[in-house]
Order: sequence, then structure tokens, then C-alpha cells
Amino acid sequence: MSQGGKHLFTSESVTVGHPDKICDQVSDSVLDDLIAQDPKSRVACETLATTGLVLIAGEITTLGYCDFQKVVREMVREIGYTKAEYGFDFQTCCVLSSIHEQSPDIAMGVDETSEHEQGAGDQGLMFGYACRETKDLMPMPIMLAHGLVRRLTEVRRQNILDYLRPDGKSQVTVEYDGDKPVRVEAVVIAAQHNTTVKISDLREDLKKVVIGEVIPAGMIDKNTKIYINGTGRFEQGGPLADTGITGRKIIVDTYGGVGSHGGGSFSGKDPSKVDRSGSYMARYIAKNLVAAGIVDKLEVQIAYAIGIAQPVSIMVDTFGAAKIGEDKIKELVRAHFPLTPKTMIKHLDLLRPIYRKTAAFGHFGRTEPEFTWERTDKAEVLRRDAGL
Repeated sequence: MSQGGKHLFTSESVTVGHPDKICDQVSDSVLDDLIAQDPKSRVACETLATTGLVLIAGEITTLGYCDFQKVVREMVREIGYTKAEYGFDFQTCCVLSSIHEQSPDIAMGVDETSEHEQGAGDQGLMFGYACRETKDLMPMPIMLAHGLVRRLTEVRRQNILDYLRPDGKSQVTVEYDGDKPVRVEAVVIAAQHNTTVKISDLREDLKKVVIGEVIPAGMIDKNTKIYINGTGRFEQGGPLADTGITGRKIIVDTYGGVGSHGGGSFSGKDPSKVDRSGSYMARYIAKNLVAAGIVDKLEVQIAYAIGIAQPVSIMVDTFGAAKIGEDKIKELVRAHFPLTPKTMIKHLDLLRPIYRKTAAFGHFGRTEPEFTWERTDKAEVLRRDAGL
């Protein structure tokens, strides 16, 4: 995103109880369970959730054992689907699995041998992005949208608003003057609730304890539009109302529509899949270059071929806002960042059960220690080598 003058940009996010996010969290819970037992597990786990049913399918090769029934039900319980009246709950939902081994044709190109280094788990293109709009070097609209659904989940789990149920969504429109966010134009929240709360009470509560706690007061003015449960009722939600599928919220997972997206999802995939490890490394690269003061806004693309270790291409787009040339920035990327699957996995310490946390509230702009790709430990040396 690079525009002059005043313009609007909108991003959305969803709660942990959204049907697609249920599936992302289940898939990553299966991955975590297996990678904790066998760090070299090859996992590609897809989940579908609908009324009374969770179906997991995919390709898994591991020395570990996953009790799919236990893992799925515990995740659904933790999300908050604990009562049959929700139309979907952890005790009564049917859990089916259709899992088979990873293709040996893929394994022969991915697994490291004495003859070749570990190759990429698939072809594909991955993007990373960073900018100076927030302290986390993320676009403001997606960070505010994540903040709203995180707060919505908190007030439900802490019984601050005991009428809330797990499903929900948010959307935030930010007005920019050039590249600077100046105000919030619109806030949209959809919050699932029980049958007894009055819509007027719900709207007033969410303005106070959710929007008021997340959106900076200086970003809201008399012209800011607020829409809460626009139809007037949101009682039926979760898998009872909508079918969920793993990987269907990839824009929520990344930068909220800012920049480009290669199309690959993250959840349920072990880090030998460059959809995941390559995207994390691309973010790590972009964030460190912005933190170094080399550029105010940066998009990085890395592309891979299946079975090949080195990327087939690297691209940087500085949007005309760099202090050095893009060719020099690419030299810095190649000099300071590991780009093969094996070295990316090692540098970011990805062979750990850290993935369930990533499956809600976005994979980027996080401060938890598990999110190693959010470190800015390369900034100082990049600044020095850039001659700044």
C-alpha cells in the first residue's frame, strides 16, 4: 500500500471461536502434539468443522502418535464450545480422521541425505512486510482489528460480559494522510451472544469495554462510524452457522490485505513447508531492515522450487522510501539471513511445539517469546553494513 493524499484502508480479524479459526487451531494442535514427540515430523493437517462434526485429513509421517480424539476435543473445549446449546460442543461433536503418509516422491526431495541438503517442501512464493505505522512495525488496521477480537475473547473468558459466545469478527477502517495513519474512520464488530441480552445493552457494553479499551482515544472523533451486530442479532454462530476450513483466513493471519500474499496458508504445516518457514523468514527480514532504519516500509518476496534448497528468486520493494538502493538491500539480505529450509528452521528455532499460539490473532506483530521471527536482533549489524 503506497498512496499519496488522504485515503482509507480496511482490515479484519476473527475470534478464536470463528469456524475457520477453530480449524486452524485444531490443525496446529495436531502439529504441536506430533512435533513435541518427533521434531522431524512431516505434517500437513487440514480440518473441516461443521454442525456436530470435526473432520481432519492430510498427510503425516512421524515417529510420534497423536490421539486425534483427545487433541481435537481439548482444543474445542479450550476455545469455549462447552455447551450443547451452542449447537457444537467438545463432548458431543463427532471427530473423524482420514490421515495417510506423506508421498515418498516428496520426501525424497525434502529429506536431507548425504547427497543433497534438505529441499523445500513445495514450490511457492512467500511475502514478508514491515512498516513504521505501529511499534510492532505492522500496519495499523490489522493490529487494531486483532486487538478488538483479542479483547472480545478476554471479556468472554473472564465473564466480564457473560452473555458472549465464542464466535465473532472485527473490522477497522483507518484514514491515512500519505503513509501516516491519522484517524479511525469505522469500527465493525460482530459478537455472538446468548438469547437473553438486549441488543442495546450489548452495543453499549462493547463500545465501553472492547472498543474503548483497544482503539486509541485520539484516533476516534465525532465522525467515526461504529457498527455492532449490524443485523441486530447474532445468536447462532460457530460451526452450527458456518462451515470452517483450515487456511481460509490467510489475510487475517498476515498483514490484513496490505502488501502481497503468495496464497499459501500456514496452519497444520510443519516448517519444512516453506509456505510457513519462508513466510516467517520474509517477515523477519522485512522487520529487521525497517528496524535498522534502512527503509520505512518494505515488502520482501522469496520463491522456492520443490526439492531445491536455495530460493529461485528474492525481491525487495522499498516503495521509494529507502536510504540505500534496492540492489544493496538484496545484498544485505543474502549476506545476513539464512534462506534454505534447513537454515531458516535452525535460525528461527522452528522445530518446537509453538504453533497453536500462532493460529489466532495473527502470525505477525506478536510479542510472545515463541515468535522468533519478530526479533530485531539483526538491525544493528544491518545498519552498520548499510553505512548509515
